[in-house]
Amino acid sequence: MINAAVFASGEGTNAENLFKFFENDTRIKIKLVVTNKDTAGIIARAEKYKKNVQIISRESLENYTSQFIEFLKLEKIDLIILAGFLLKLPPQFVTAFPNRIINIHPSLLPKYGGKGMYGNKIHGAVLRNKETESGITIHLVNEEYDEGQVILQVRCEVLEEDTIETLAQKIQKLEHEHFPKVIERFL
Repeated sequence: MINAAVFASGEGTNAENLFKFFENDTRIKIKLVVTNKDTAGIIARAEKYKKNVQIISRESLENYTSQFIEFLKLEKIDLIILAGFLLKLPPQFVTAFPNRIINIHPSLLPKYGGKGMYGNKIHGAVLRNKETESGITIHLVNEEYDEGQVILQVRCEVLEEDTIETLAQKIQKLEHEHFPKVIERFL
């Protein structure tokens, strides 16, 4: 069985979707949730599914990287799933978990990737630039923001009448549909 840790910074809808999808799967156990915000919605969602939650600040992640990696290894974590985690993982994570960190990004990378590009900031940029399509990218994590090997991209049409909210809904629907399936194939 693969033990996974889900890292998330926000509401945690993708994480909760993964909890439900893999609830009775004998190949994977989502053992741990990591967040960098003690007010994040993911905490309540994780507790609802009886997941252990670890809160780690940006400073702790940067200053105690080796200790945190050691903690994950003691927990026998095999796979890290980034589901809306807004901090960049230090390079030691990529070394410690090679090809075992998966991220979901709400754009068609390489467009709208990198530091500061997340959520509604991306959707707003897509609309301002009058893009005709957007989508999601699921990729392996490397040392650079949003530049790891692409596993899957799924596109959706951007309509003239779309707003940040309607585009966000389209993207979230794609995330919920495809992220669990990609992880399942990855197993």
